[in-house]
Amino acid sequence: MTKPLIIGVSGASGLIYTVRILKFLLAADYEVELVASRAAYMVWQAENRVRMPVESERQEDFWRVRAEESDRGKLRCHHWGDVGANIASGSFRTLGMIIIPCSMSTVAKIANGLSGDLIERAADVQIKEGRPLVVVPRETPFSLIHLRNLTTLAEAGVKIVPAIPAWYHHPQTIEDLVDFVVARTLDVLDIDCVPLKRWQGH
Repeated sequence: MTKPLIIGVSGASGLIYTVRILKFLLAADYEVELVASRAAYMVWQAENRVRMPVESERQEDFWRVRAEESDRGKLRCHHWGDVGANIASGSFRTLGMIIIPCSMSTVAKIANGLSGDLIERAADVQIKEGRPLVVVPRETPFSLIHLRNLTTLAEAGVKIVPAIPAWYHHPQTIEDLVDFVVARTLDVLDIDCVPLKRWQGH
């Protein structure tokens, strides 16, 4: 049986990345453990004019509706403050963790070993256990502080996949641009479930 994958959702702009990665993972029957930070609730309302439910038991339906995947895969949602959740322990085995999108605040806290909420604790667990951790920063421009914190994570083995799309696959929609980033993010974990026109050379 495939181990679950943790998806962290921080308070950075671009929550469409979360929706699209969930869509493809659930459609491919992956098991997902999802935790959204406190700030993510405010960003969702600002970007989509919809209130995200705080109760973890209601969040599954919330995300499934937006990902348009009502019954495939497995999805378990956690409250940001539940530091006693399964994903907060190294004994809970996973495929790794992706934080998408990842705010610079979350990058800074993880880089400095701070675990104030469940996203940060789960990320810290992946690093200490030597499991894959991928962060998808969504900020521009990067300050020197941002770059130093990202470098600290990279030196600890964390993979950095900035939300930078490409154009060689001739995107026609916003989803095409988002899906490129999602596919390249999942590539880091050797997960190939996004239909993407890959570069084949000249």
